[in-house]
This record gives sequence, C-alpha cells and structure tokens, in this order.
Amino acid sequence: MTLNRKSLMLIAAGGSLALMLGAFAFQYLGGLPPCKLCIWQRYPHVIAIGIGLIALRFGNALLAWLGALAAFATAAIGGYHTGVERGWWEGPTTCSAGPIGGLSTDELFDQIMNAPLVRCDEVPWELFSLSMASWNMIVSLGLMALWIAAARKSA
Repeated sequence: MTLNRKSLMLIAAGGSLALMLGAFAFQYLGGLPPCKLCIWQRYPHVIAIGIGLIALRFGNALLAWLGALAAFATAAIGGYHTGVERGWWEGPTTCSAGPIGGLSTDELFDQIMNAPLVRCDEVPWELFSLSMASWNMIVSLGLMALWIAAARKSA
C-alpha cells in the first residue's frame, strides 16, 4: 500500500503533534519545566501542525517542502541543544521573563525568587543516554523525511 501526498503530510504533522503532546506531558504531568532551547524547539512543531491542518484542504508540494523545513528547523535546534547539554559549545546566556507591570517591589521579588531555574546545559531526563533534545532531533529528522517524501510524491 502506498500513501498519497496528503496522507504522508498528515502523518508527519501528527508526529509533530505527538512530540508536542509529549513535551507538554513532561512539563505539566512530569514536573519538568522547559528551558529556553526546549521552547525554541516547539515553535517549528506548531508550524508543522498548522501546515498539516492546511494540508487537509490543500495538499500541494510547496506545503510539504515547508513542513520539511519546519522539521529540519526543530531538528537543528535539537542538535544545537544536544551540543549545549554535552558541553560541546555554550548555550544562550539570556533568560526570558513575563510582564512585570503592576507588581509591587515585594511581589516582583517573590515572583523572581519563586521562578524555577531551568538550565539548558543540564539533562533532566534521558532514555538510552539520549536527552529529550536528542530524541527530538532524531524523530524530527524522520518527520523531515516524511515531509520530503510527500513533496516528491506526484499529486
């Protein structure tokens, strides 16, 4: 049985959805808040999911190539994050914060002191000696292959 372009695109987008659901499960059920690089890896998955939804109506090759680009982007960020975790290179030195308007000095201090410190260079969870960032990279490269197969499929 061969799959048509639209089916391949939906499977690839479903893979991104599964990875996002897994990330949220680790975050909200497992108590592992994401670091900055973890958040960056999520954006291309959201784009790939959106492309998959658009593919329900328009399953053209351009969308498939855009999906492949999104999968490659998250794989590249995952590879970068893996290097940071393994100490191959330095990660970002900046941190992000939410809006602080309307808070008193004491409330702001309490918010800062109670914020979880999540470092990009520490591995909070691993399977077979691979971190979540490494698994994201590997699976995303597989999803990229699906997107490329969809792009190369004739309509």
